[in-house]
Formats: sequence, C-alpha cells, structure tokens
Amino acid sequence: MRFMILVRANDETEAGVLPTEEDIAAMMKFNEAMVDAGIMLAGDGLHPSSNGTRVRFSRGTMSVIDGPFPTKEVIAGYWIIQVGSREEAIEWAKRCPARPDEEIELEIRQIYDADEFGEGLTPELRAAEERLAQRIAEQHG
Repeated sequence: MRFMILVRANDETEAGVLPTEEDIAAMMKFNEAMVDAGIMLAGDGLHPSSNGTRVRFSRGTMSVIDGPFPTKEVIAGYWIIQVGSREEAIEWAKRCPARPDEEIELEIRQIYDADEFGEGLTPELRAAEERLAQRIAEQHG
C-alpha cells in the first residue's frame, strides 16, 4: 500500500523560514531510516504558497489564482511511502522529527492503486497507464 504523508504548512514555512542545520540533520536521519527500511519512494519540501498558483476548474470555467493562500490550506512538504498497512504508515509518521517549540501536523492519505478503480479502468486504459508509467521511468530513470 502506498501512502502520502502531507506536512501541513505553518507560519514559519509560509514565511520562508529555512530549517536549521540541526533540523536538516534530523530530517535526513528520518529519511535515511525510511530508505533503510525500504519504504520511502519520494519526499520533498515545498516553497511557500506565496510562490504558488492554483488553477481552479468550476462548472465549466477555469481561473488562475496566485498565492499566498491561507496557511491551513497549504502543504509544506510530503513523503510517499510504501508499507503494509495504514497503521504502519501512522507509526512512521509518528517518528517524524519535531522540535519541542514547533507545531507540525501531518496528514496521511492512501494512494489509489489501479486495481481499486474497478470496471472504469478498462484493459485498454490500464495498458495506456502502464505505457505512461514506462515512459516516465525511461525519462526520469
């Protein structure tokens, strides 16, 4: 099962405050533990929403909205992990390093696997998806 662990933004991340050397070292240790366990597929921090843009589609109209956005609606980073259960994903999230003086909120969301889409994912669409995955792998190794 694949899960995305979303790191919610806070006032510091939205202000563009960069992590300290100690923060980076703690995060690298956490990331290394996930790599050593063979569960980490990806993970990155994101720039503040003041550098972001949203593209909204609503009832046939499209609009482009520049940031910043309300902090409670913003993601500051993420990990994608592959584990055996939701409970295991929670256990890994609980190991995320946090300074005693900061507030961090993580959201854990399961990523759909192709088999979960049922009949809507026809054999033709599944083959097309597999071709795209192969192309992505070839382009980005």
